[in-house]
Amino acid sequence: MKNSPLRILLAPDKFKGSISADGVVSALQRGIKAVYPDALTHCISASDGGDGFLSAISTQLICEEISVETQDPLQRPMSAPYLLDRVNETAYIEMAKASGLELLKRSERSAVRTSTVGTGIQIRDAIDKGAKKVYIGLGGSATNDAGMGIAHCFGYRFLQSNGQELAPIGGNLSRVAKIEAPKASSILSEVQVFSVNDVDNPLYGESGAAYTYAKQKGADDKAIQSLDEGLRHFSALVKHRMNIDFSHSPGSGAAGGTAYGLRTFLNARSISGTQFVLQLTGAKALLKEQSFDYIITGEGKFDAQTLRGKWIKGVVELGQQFDVPVIAVCGVSDLKITDWKAMGLQQVLQIKTPAVTNEYSMRHAAKLLEETIKNYLGS
Repeated sequence: MKNSPLRILLAPDKFKGSISADGVVSALQRGIKAVYPDALTHCISASDGGDGFLSAISTQLICEEISVETQDPLQRPMSAPYLLDRVNETAYIEMAKASGLELLKRSERSAVRTSTVGTGIQIRDAIDKGAKKVYIGLGGSATNDAGMGIAHCFGYRFLQSNGQELAPIGGNLSRVAKIEAPKASSILSEVQVFSVNDVDNPLYGESGAAYTYAKQKGADDKAIQSLDEGLRHFSALVKHRMNIDFSHSPGSGAAGGTAYGLRTFLNARSISGTQFVLQLTGAKALLKEQSFDYIITGEGKFDAQTLRGKWIKGVVELGQQFDVPVIAVCGVSDLKITDWKAMGLQQVLQIKTPAVTNEYSMRHAAKLLEETIKNYLGS
């Protein structure tokens, strides 16, 4: 038993479809306290720019929540929030709030029919209200339109060969024959847009937006191939007409190519979501000032995407910098021990056991997390 209280830094992500990041933290705290009643825990909000981005921001900054009338991914009217720091003329937008997959029923999901127009309306509204910096957290999107919907909100028009305007949806990427730029773009002249995300996928190809993400957005194999061909066609046209080509830039495939569209049409800068949030939460400063015995992170499923993602990696790098071992909790892991050891994790604790189903684990994640960390620390 330690003479001084056990100190643990908690930095888990949500278990998607099961339990929020705050729920994971609460369950871990109960399990820790069951073994070490005097343990001290400190929590930092997790987001790599995707789901939970606004929540992470709101816990650290004083912002006004703005609700704007916009559109969902299928262009139906809805209201969606973003955060505005009027003093610093800065807005924070979470793409998933207006263009997110969770806004659609499973039967409605279609990467061919969806658009980022809703997010574009939010960006315009923030700029109209005085924002000079706009941070857009990408992730959790239902779209694969290469940011055409956002560009549409800033005056760009996408035409087919006969001059007829096309709806800015993923299924029309391959039909675009001409891009009309807005006659005046002064609205963006004094505004800096930041694309916040942590994936490194290019726009198209085997590891591009369509082949990596479109299946979960309702696309079958034929649609995925068509969407990828559309992304290739669209980027080739942009290169020819605008002399711009960001299609191979790491991360341009984020959120169905939204990162590519933001950079191409809004001159956005790409920044690491994990590093942005870790800096915002003061995690590095905290570890400089205080000593911790463990850092506990985690997410719902550990798989190949975990190796590409940056939240776990960023937390591990933070632990290595300050010589604090990092433990991860997850619902289920498809990774080999050698995989997560290579990431720098000391241990991965899976809450699912062979005796229960995935559905049971998801429904009872809080109790299973509590028991899992209690058993680990008590062993």
